[in-house]
Amino acid sequence: MAKDKRDKGVYYITTPIYYPSANLHVGHTYCTVMADAMARFKRMTGYDVMFLAGVDEHGQKIQKIAQEKGITPQQHVDEIVLSIKELWKTMEISYDDFIRTTEERHKKRVQAIFKKMYEKGDIYKGEYEGLYCTPCESFWTETQVADGKCPDCGGPLDLAKEPAYFFRLSKYQDRIIELLKNNRGFLKPDSRRNEMLRFVEQGLEDLCISRSSFDWGIPVPIDGSQVIYVWLDALSNYITALGYPDNTSKYEKYWPADVHLVGKEIVRFHSVIWPAMLMSIDEPLPLQVLGHGWLLLEGGKMSKSKGNVVDPVKLIERYGVDALKYFLLREYSFGQDGLYTNEVMLTRINSDLANDLGNLVSRTVSMIEMYNGGEIPPAGIEEGPDADLKKTAVAAAGKVEAHMDRFAFNCALDEIWAVIRRTNKYIDETAPWLLEKDEAKRGRLLAALHNLAESLRIISILICPFMHNTADKIRDQLGVGGEAAAWEDSKVFEKIGSAGPVRVKKGKVIFPRINISKELSRLEEISSGGAAAGEETGKEYPEQKPEIEYDDFAKLDLRVGEIEKAEKHRGADKLLIFQVKMGNETRQVISGVADNFKPEDCVGKKVVVVANLKPRMLRGQESKGMLLFADDGEGFAFVTADASHGEIVS
Repeated sequence: MAKDKRDKGVYYITTPIYYPSANLHVGHTYCTVMADAMARFKRMTGYDVMFLAGVDEHGQKIQKIAQEKGITPQQHVDEIVLSIKELWKTMEISYDDFIRTTEERHKKRVQAIFKKMYEKGDIYKGEYEGLYCTPCESFWTETQVADGKCPDCGGPLDLAKEPAYFFRLSKYQDRIIELLKNNRGFLKPDSRRNEMLRFVEQGLEDLCISRSSFDWGIPVPIDGSQVIYVWLDALSNYITALGYPDNTSKYEKYWPADVHLVGKEIVRFHSVIWPAMLMSIDEPLPLQVLGHGWLLLEGGKMSKSKGNVVDPVKLIERYGVDALKYFLLREYSFGQDGLYTNEVMLTRINSDLANDLGNLVSRTVSMIEMYNGGEIPPAGIEEGPDADLKKTAVAAAGKVEAHMDRFAFNCALDEIWAVIRRTNKYIDETAPWLLEKDEAKRGRLLAALHNLAESLRIISILICPFMHNTADKIRDQLGVGGEAAAWEDSKVFEKIGSAGPVRVKKGKVIFPRINISKELSRLEEISSGGAAAGEETGKEYPEQKPEIEYDDFAKLDLRVGEIEKAEKHRGADKLLIFQVKMGNETRQVISGVADNFKPEDCVGKKVVVVANLKPRMLRGQESKGMLLFADDGEGFAFVTADASHGEIVS
């Protein structure tokens, strides 16, 4: 029997083992992304984590699909499993083991579990006659069925009659009722626990655990004419992957599981059948089963059989894996169904990632480059809003931990975004661009820049379990790398510079802003079989102007200049005033691009200037020349001579 390992520094979390009838969709990634975020969080907070994923490869449905394709069941599952593993690789899922129910390690251990249950007297042979749902691999009684439809998927049921082995599930009915009544934390949310309790109290019938009408399964060890029915096979993966019953070092270390994370449609199997199986073999029960809700489209639940699915790979190709992970974890409340639309996703990416986080990183690094030569200043005298900023930042980790204990990912992320919003507000409160104009306030300016960098360092740690790539990008731009990157370092404010001077290095915009209306059109085109997700053919460029002759173009005097200063025109919201150095001359150039660029992001860019454009007055200010911009289908971008800025290059 496994040890009671709570509070021993180990943590075991599992996802369902998905059924490889077809490629997975974004609804499956929702569950796996949650498990991955929790596994990463637990590792960061000092736990020895075991994170298990896998696939459930046996059953009548798989055999039928393979026959229709003219291949063997093994060939079919090998093909689908390869795509699943590639998806988890693309999504950078950090599982520690991936179990396939066709592996020898699993098959021999399932047979040993079957024999152990049989020898205890909990398995007997009989004849099954009842209603069977092939897609769900589930038997149903007449009392459980309405209108001849499967209670889970709503599909048609077939009448099946065949010899089979049965598990005495009814024997454990009272113990399951006691478990659900007295251990309120075993099954969450409470709505699922109440539902299962009502189900069990209606009476449990013995469970059919073998089939003879097909042969794609693990052979029953005492009867070669039968294969083990899918749920005894599938549910056992959580302990066979740990070596039970023949190689138990991992089992003794990690079992019982801390959490089985599953979709609400399979809660019954995990909170009723699986505990009864473990009671039969006298092994400890998992500490908790969590049943999450579904991601819904307007047509209902995402379903491979319905074909109403969203391909996560296409979303990742367009927006990046961190953006998809953030959206799934931030948008939906655990345990509740959530409506997925492309517009909701794009709006969340723009508001939280582009406007809040990406803009904060860009502004902070730009100002440190502009106002202190790129070096993060040391801590200064605390005054004004400094104390509140620091208090908000260092308190966040504890709040995140409390929410993560409840699997409230959206609430945990909201606590982190409270720090991001507070830091953005701090920029407006301290106004470094005004402090820079007064040499007497130099100390205050440097203190503000230091506090901004420290806040970003803390933010980079807090977001790491959810968006580890973004965390790395922030730290790279801050120049801190692996310095002060442990979870506990997020609870202390003064860390940067303790080992010597630190220099920032501005990089590409982490989350470019998306033109939502245009992007929705592109996604619609992709879903209808148009341009591939990574192609640029969907960009909507403005209509081309009339052709010109070379002599017309030759009249332009194009020169490279560097923007030394940029600020908004006080008399016009859409105008930016640039001071551009070209050789020994500095010119003032005014452009109507204030909606596209923030002044502090423009400083230091090497730009192309139309030097011989006739000067003119714009709202009381003289503009001597023109900066070149291009429309890339998303909005304006600088035409620049410096490719390192990631802009369009002349």
